[in-house]
Amino acid sequence: MNAPQKALTEAPVAEPYVLASRDARGVVTLTLNRSQQFNALSEEMMAALQAELDRLKEDPAARVVVIAAAGKAFCPGHDLKQMRANPSIDYYRKLFAQCSKLMLSLQRLPQPVIARVHGIATAAGCQLVAMCDLAVAAADARFAVSGINVGLFCSTPGVALSRNLGRKQAFEMLVTGDFIDAQTALERGLVNRVVPAAELDAEVDKLAAAILAKPQIAIALGKDLFYRQLETGIEAAYQLAGQTMACNMMDAAAQEGVLAFMEKRKPNW
Repeated sequence: MNAPQKALTEAPVAEPYVLASRDARGVVTLTLNRSQQFNALSEEMMAALQAELDRLKEDPAARVVVIAAAGKAFCPGHDLKQMRANPSIDYYRKLFAQCSKLMLSLQRLPQPVIARVHGIATAAGCQLVAMCDLAVAAADARFAVSGINVGLFCSTPGVALSRNLGRKQAFEMLVTGDFIDAQTALERGLVNRVVPAAELDAEVDKLAAAILAKPQIAIALGKDLFYRQLETGIEAAYQLAGQTMACNMMDAAAQEGVLAFMEKRKPNW
């Protein structure tokens, strides 16, 4: 008797929501991988990205993290179809708590995080760019917090946006839902660099290389301090900064760096 054949209707293995890759230098690229949905932040997409960030937090071999996206767009924000299918206050509270945890995880990573932006980044997608430590955009990228166009003020994206842009510029985007282009995003402080689309990867790599050339411990200490001091009063911020610098100076990398400067040579990190 012939062996039974596999069912022809067997479902294919689903592609991962987030693709993770790493180069020999410790640059980890996390690519949002739902191009047909323009990489919307569905529950599943956020869970997959959160899992990757949680792993990286405990990975000393990872030096820089790049958030990228497959297809024609970076991210349009939340999955509105999924949101509309679950009209309950408890569901929405859970969803936005999940999103807030994800966004805060970006800042709490010890590694600098670079957003590699092309196409559109709207609503929570624009929030994702704003919550990354650095951002490099293709010249044709566009940004908006457009929830107001469907009657939903982008409150959680507004937290990130207002910490990147001037208040009036951020509020204008929030109440109009209008797009800004990449050059305007650069001028307003949402992104660090704008390059032609063909040069996007090279520019991200250039920025990553500049970070990799510095001591890992100093970068991690500095990033932690940078965000903590922003959220406190100036006197407390100076106290916190002074304590951090004292700890940083005790590290062997800083001691070597100062000695190398005095001896007019390159530091041996």
